[in-house]
Amino acid sequence: MSEKTGTQAQATAGSADGSVGSSAGGAVGGSVAGSAGSSINSSTGGLAGSSAGNSAGNSMGSSTVDSTGSSTNGPTAGTVTDTTTNPAIGTATSSVTDTATSNTPRGERHAIRIAVVDDHEMFRAGVIATLSPHFDIVGQAPDVEGSVAMIADTKPDVVLLDVHVPGGEGGGGAEILLKSRPLSPDSAFLALSVSDSPKDVGAVIRAGALGYVTKTISGNDLSSSIIQVHEGYAVFSPKLAGFVLSTFQGAGPAEQDDELDKLSHREQEVMRLIARGYTYKEISAELFISVKTVETHVSAVLRKLQLCNRAELTRWAADRRIV
Repeated sequence: MSEKTGTQAQATAGSADGSVGSSAGGAVGGSVAGSAGSSINSSTGGLAGSSAGNSAGNSMGSSTVDSTGSSTNGPTAGTVTDTTTNPAIGTATSSVTDTATSNTPRGERHAIRIAVVDDHEMFRAGVIATLSPHFDIVGQAPDVEGSVAMIADTKPDVVLLDVHVPGGEGGGGAEILLKSRPLSPDSAFLALSVSDSPKDVGAVIRAGALGYVTKTISGNDLSSSIIQVHEGYAVFSPKLAGFVLSTFQGAGPAEQDDELDKLSHREQEVMRLIARGYTYKEISAELFISVKTVETHVSAVLRKLQLCNRAELTRWAADRRIV
């Protein structure tokens, strides 16, 4: 009788131990799996990670995953909180905040106001759809008259301008530039065209465009070009850079210019490189001078020519065909 009682007691104790071990193991497994699911969810920013975390946690223990997305610079930033509750252990909570993707350039939104001029509606729609996540699109137009009115009304920071646009006096993009610049003097113009003709390139550059890229450009490169033009840099598709130099070099020597004569030889060198879109660091390497010296020369050039920034300097040089 006592032997049977001892056996029953031992079995009961073993069962209790097994229950506690199973419960603890389930809670630990659920917590670990939930955290793993949280990591997946945080890194992908989607429902797949949350689903994986819940499935894994439920199969190994008791786990609840609460995912709250909080995004400022991109759709993948967020905070994921895992809460695991089990009577045998208690409550365990882990929180993971994903900021890695929110700081990437592709996810940034720039406070640059864009206008799009193109006579093809489908192309305009595609450009706008590509740029809308990153910039503010303030206007669009398909012809010369509508473009001039739209630019005057919205005063965008950057205008994406097709070269061959109907209407007006037949001058296309160059005509829009000449008529719009007095109405919106702070707007920068970036030509975006299917044409890579030196004649078309030269026409819009002489009219005041800061850059010229073809429609084969990628969305990321177009975004980068817009930012550069907004900052006053000249931007051209690689094969067009030579056309631009040939256009201005073939125009013949510039007439005597009293403003240009105010600049020293070195200041003129720096001015020409700035107008061609060189950065201070690139000018430093080209002329074998320090970046600080480049900055000093640029300040002197702007002061002597009574210009405010490098964008105005680029236009000044292009108007005189001395790029």
